[in-house]
Amino acid sequence: MASVRDIYELVAGGALATTVALGGFSLFLFIFLLGRFSSFFKSKRSKLPTVPEVAGRLPLIGNLLQLKDKKPYKTFTQWAQQYGPIYSIRAGASTLVVLNTTEVAKEAMVTRYSSMSSRKLSNALMILTSNKCMVAMSDYTDFHKMIKRLILSNVLGANAQKQHRCHREAMMDNMSKQLNELLKTSPDQAINFRDIFAPELFALSLKLVVGEAVNALHVEELGSTISKDEIYKILVLDLMEGAIEVDWRDFFPYLKWVPNKSMEEKIRGVDFRRRAVMRALMNDQKKRIASGTVVNCYLHNLLSSESKELTEDQILMLLWETIVETSDTTLVTSEWAMYELARDKSRQERLYEELRNVCGHEKAVEEQLSKLPYLGAVFHETLRKHSPVPIVPLRYAHEDTQLGGYHIPAGSEIAINIYGCNMDKKKWEDPFQWKPERFLDGSYDSGDLYKTMAFGAGKRVCAGSLQAMLISCIAIGRLVQEFEWELVGGEEDNVDTVGLTTHKLQPLHVKIRPRN
Repeated sequence: MASVRDIYELVAGGALATTVALGGFSLFLFIFLLGRFSSFFKSKRSKLPTVPEVAGRLPLIGNLLQLKDKKPYKTFTQWAQQYGPIYSIRAGASTLVVLNTTEVAKEAMVTRYSSMSSRKLSNALMILTSNKCMVAMSDYTDFHKMIKRLILSNVLGANAQKQHRCHREAMMDNMSKQLNELLKTSPDQAINFRDIFAPELFALSLKLVVGEAVNALHVEELGSTISKDEIYKILVLDLMEGAIEVDWRDFFPYLKWVPNKSMEEKIRGVDFRRRAVMRALMNDQKKRIASGTVVNCYLHNLLSSESKELTEDQILMLLWETIVETSDTTLVTSEWAMYELARDKSRQERLYEELRNVCGHEKAVEEQLSKLPYLGAVFHETLRKHSPVPIVPLRYAHEDTQLGGYHIPAGSEIAINIYGCNMDKKKWEDPFQWKPERFLDGSYDSGDLYKTMAFGAGKRVCAGSLQAMLISCIAIGRLVQEFEWELVGGEEDNVDTVGLTTHKLQPLHVKIRPRN
């Protein structure tokens, strides 16, 4: 039987626990209400209305349960039909303002750029970008301007495209050769398009970055020699998968001190392997350069005197960025374009007739692109329907501003839903249908790379837009020139996506026949 002292200690202990719990709850409630009142008074000071809020939010976690899948751009687009082109959601402790039309997106990227030029990255992306050490993910600072200038002058700009044209032509010839060999050995067998296109695109990226396509590489830090396929997996596939890894602490920054070991170990493992392979690539090419062999490539130019202020880690990241972006987004666009053309025989034949009329029996070349408007329309319509990057990496409003006639308080995160912009029924007739003809009505200039929002706008416009167009358009043109394309049974329904970009979940399987 408990003594009076035991009962006293039990009651006292319970009272203490209750006091602590109530104190903690009161503190949380105070912080929560303080944030609410602060936002309320800020909106009162502004003459503009506050952004509409998506309903269904729960205490603490906000709208997170409504974004369970890893394709939030589709949910955002559905909400735009109910809440309008601009609305806000709660993602844990953060307020996310979502933009879903071209007009309000361009306002954010151009007119109001100075108020929201910083990037807001997840914990996974902060690790994988080495704290924003990438052109696409860095804040708009002097560092960003310097590295963008470097990549344009060495890899992605107009002059660089002329210098590296031989690599693109070799890539097209290699693909054509492989497809013809497959037709000879297995004429009735379905072809995995990605098995042909992805390795050639990866080889092109390596030539641009380190001067040669690497078939095998000894990686001292991994203690083994790895194949080209393993290099591709480590540098591209694993990183694109890791980039969408969700860390619940992203939504509750005041709990960042709580460990999340499984997530951290996975991402740091991906990062370690990426760095090990990139260092091995760099060291091999440094030895070649030291021996007196000079090749026109990004690495050689980054090691030159013009960029000596860059650290080795920064050089590693800039080289890797070029590899992963060349290898992924251009594949996404080209694979979806060939899917749509193989599915739609009449439009495939229309493109073939245009190519035959302009090029005759010669291979399509880059100088002819301005004379091939339907080929350009196929490219832009594929970018519109299958936006390779459906949501622009989040931006952060570091001061009060306005968008779409609404007040945007400082501290808001801005999500530009490119997919939503390109599915806007007010701008695009039958937006979910693939119709290249919509780009032939004379309202777009034939040389305009920014017909859709796929490449962004303003100071942060995509640096790789010209290269993407040259690779994809010539690849699509050459493939349709030389072969008839047909989907295999069941392929028409394989339209699901995966990853940070709209990567086709299932590789494209087609049957091809040589043209007469």
